[in-house]
Amino acid sequence: MLRAANLTVRYPGTTQPAVERVGMESVAGTMVAIVGPNGSGKSTLVRALIGLVAATEGLVELEGRPIAGWAPAERARRVGFLSQREEYPFAWRVEEVVAFGRYAWLAPLASLGKRDREVIDRSLQRADVGDLRHRKIDTLSGGEWQRVRIARALAQEPRILVLDEPTAALDLGHEMEIFELVRELTAEGLAAVVVTHQLNLAARFANQLILLDRGKAVAAGVPAQVMRADLLERVFGWPVDVDRVVDGVPQLVPRRRGGSHP
Repeated sequence: MLRAANLTVRYPGTTQPAVERVGMESVAGTMVAIVGPNGSGKSTLVRALIGLVAATEGLVELEGRPIAGWAPAERARRVGFLSQREEYPFAWRVEEVVAFGRYAWLAPLASLGKRDREVIDRSLQRADVGDLRHRKIDTLSGGEWQRVRIARALAQEPRILVLDEPTAALDLGHEMEIFELVRELTAEGLAAVVVTHQLNLAARFANQLILLDRGKAVAAGVPAQVMRADLLERVFGWPVDVDRVVDGVPQLVPRRRGGSHP
């Protein structure tokens, strides 16, 4: 559904590409997690995948068509995107924010119809925020706000969810809730691409990991192929053990300074 080949992005005035010759493929029913250190090109990669950043070289295709050839509204009907940071100028109610997801389907100046409201209701329930629909967004917790944003993306009726750090600044319980929700959505047929710093959660929930380092994909494959101590130590610059297995996949434990076991 979403495919990149030899994707390179170089920002004006820079000597090194932010992303260099990266390939990936996202298909229905699977989650791809993009991981790597700060500054490794993760956010640039996902923004290029959905056409918000132009590729310098290579290609990105959505449903077999170059991403640059999609009109914004048409693209929004296929891809639901959650950026890292987002601010609203007004304290909208939750259901109003979720309703914004229907704009890609409406004619200019058109009002929400019966089906639009049905989709909004369904999206609120699917993201488990139906009981928050009348709350103002400035009263929400971090975890509640992230689920509201996912509900808004679901209201677009997308085929692909692209999430950039959806669990940033969330506690353990809310992190798990978000990953559980995205995994459930992929089980229902959506494709998902998730940028995250949470390597262990990525390994437990994603079907495939792509590990970036300085803009390059240094490893890609099922979690067991990427969660290797030697590789992770080199990329993150810190000694680690990868010897525990949870949900059938290896888990990373950082060592204490000096190399002692945790």
